[in-house]
Amino acid sequence: MQQYPANQQNLQAMLSNLNIEGLVPKIIFTFVMIFVFRLCAQLPLFGIDSHNFANLASTNNLIGFLDMFSGGALGSVSIIALGIGPYITSSIIMQLLAVVIPHLEQLQKEEGEAGRRKIQQYTRMFTIVIAAVQALVFVIYLLKTARSAIMPDVNLFVFAIGSIIILTAGSAFTMWMAELMTERGIGNGASMLIFCGIISKIPFYANHTATLVRGNSSLQPALALLLLIFVATMIMIVIMHEAARKVIIVNPRRQVGNKVYGGQNTYIPFKLNPGGVMPIIFAIAILLFPTTILQLFGQANISNEILRTIVVTLSTWLSPSSVIYEIIYFLLIFGLTFFYASIIPNLQPKEIATNLKKYGSSIPGIKPGKPTAEALDRILSKTTFIGAFALATVALIPSLACKATGITTLQGIGATSLIIMVGVALDFINQVRTNLLPKSYESFLKQ
Repeated sequence: MQQYPANQQNLQAMLSNLNIEGLVPKIIFTFVMIFVFRLCAQLPLFGIDSHNFANLASTNNLIGFLDMFSGGALGSVSIIALGIGPYITSSIIMQLLAVVIPHLEQLQKEEGEAGRRKIQQYTRMFTIVIAAVQALVFVIYLLKTARSAIMPDVNLFVFAIGSIIILTAGSAFTMWMAELMTERGIGNGASMLIFCGIISKIPFYANHTATLVRGNSSLQPALALLLLIFVATMIMIVIMHEAARKVIIVNPRRQVGNKVYGGQNTYIPFKLNPGGVMPIIFAIAILLFPTTILQLFGQANISNEILRTIVVTLSTWLSPSSVIYEIIYFLLIFGLTFFYASIIPNLQPKEIATNLKKYGSSIPGIKPGKPTAEALDRILSKTTFIGAFALATVALIPSLACKATGITTLQGIGATSLIIMVGVALDFINQVRTNLLPKSYESFLKQ
């Protein structure tokens, strides 16, 4: 009975934290946007028989793979079937171009917020272009391969033009929602939408797995082993997400009047996985681009036998179920982790060394200036290498385990999905904690 007052105080403290100005509206806004996204995912295109398309798409590995990240929007041929993919692809291309094109690099590094807004505007325009191309490819696929999914009394010309316009507009609307969630909500909007899409497909995979195991009782031990591997993978993901190499920084003492300030040691945390879930998302988006082009060529009537063979072979190699796809996926994650670490502003060794020298701080045993920059570069390279290799390896474990155990119904919930789900969930929690910090400081000052 004596525990009730303590529990009541904890509940009151939690409710008090939720009353922090700005936190509750952000959380409510995030969930409202998620609700709108899920509602739009259930609105099919005019003239589509979604049931027939689902039966046709069940035999297409690429459609099933993309459908997982769209939260079923592609499988039901909804108005937002393209999802957030075009926006992510456009963001990747703009970040790559910012490294190559001096004008974009200047906008990103030297012109501050105004420059970033211009780059964001370029990203939005390029998103529309990519969405239009992907919509064209998807409509061609419907007309050529999935013709039975189109209702018989629909004018095909009107259907094609209208679908391209609607799908492009749906992608722009999804981009708008993602940016609003990032600006006014909690967490990264694009990652949150992908997270919700993956979560919505889990009951589907669980139901298929249960049906498979009920039909074959010998698979029950394999299922138990597979679930243990999934749990172990999630633990490894959390460890990678939170692990960091702490570099000790010695700060100088300053005397102002009769008081002495500073002199306390701090540290710079170099995360093992500085990019979080972004290398995974970037790798998927990059792999989807050539796959989309090959899909377009595959639906065309290619008369040249050699060219047709090349297109079919490349399409097979880039299928999500192929070994070559997994090798390329591994290399992309590994390389993109390094790339993402190189473009993060607070992970630039030269700038960190310059700032440390400016304020009189230093790393124990290392001279300020260029030696500090070289030491930080070595540390960052080692930690990023370990993190990139670990992330790329973990990304393959569940899919390989699914193939080894013979339970392929859970292959859709592979490491890609697990890394995104865990990473986004941790990012959401960390941002909530960040919003709670002012309340903690206020309580501390009142004591």
